[in-house]
Amino acid sequence: MQREYHKDHSQALGRDMELLHFGSSGRPLLAFPTSMGRFYQWEDFGLIGAIADWIDRGVLQVVCVDSIDDESWYARGLPPAKRVARHLQYETYILDEVLPRVPDPPVAAGASFGALHAVLLALRHPTRMGGFVAMSGAFDTARWLDGYHDDSTYFTNPIAFLPGLNDEAYLGPLRSMPSKVVATGEGDPNVGDSIKLGNLIREKGIDVRLDIWPGWAHDWPYWKDMMRTYLST
Repeated sequence: MQREYHKDHSQALGRDMELLHFGSSGRPLLAFPTSMGRFYQWEDFGLIGAIADWIDRGVLQVVCVDSIDDESWYARGLPPAKRVARHLQYETYILDEVLPRVPDPPVAAGASFGALHAVLLALRHPTRMGGFVAMSGAFDTARWLDGYHDDSTYFTNPIAFLPGLNDEAYLGPLRSMPSKVVATGEGDPNVGDSIKLGNLIREKGIDVRLDIWPGWAHDWPYWKDMMRTYLST
């Protein structure tokens, strides 16, 4: 399996960022780590190994990005507005500095907090993305903002902005995305968020796969099975 490590200075973030790129051909998958996780997390916890068949056959390539959650959503020492502003800089980094590395719009995938990143990117920039696989996510970002609200917090909270999303410039591309999955476990502490997100998306006429897996399902063995399942369909 081809494996490339990259470390580059990000103009959007004003600091160095690292990533891993597995494979050199096939459908691109953009992989986000869990809460405050690192770019090597998917490799270290065996998720890359679990989907190696697709990479080795040249039908899938995976870009594993780093997170800056400790500088944004989890930066409790910063005012909430600055937390969201830092997240938006991270979004710019992904759009302007990571996506040009792949030939086609990627499917964004992530588990736990990575699921939020995957969904947000796809919902906010549907013409740039090929879909999303959101596993065991928490999607109501208000819980990280200490009661603070403004336009930026609204438009980075899918539970908040989806009910008012009526612009066909967004809804049309979302409906045509080939891969749209929200999956969680029946015992997951955030199962309600996944169900609510899936229903809100469906209310917009967008066909999304909403799966509730048996058990807790908030751990890497489950996420390996989920990714293999959704890559096979």
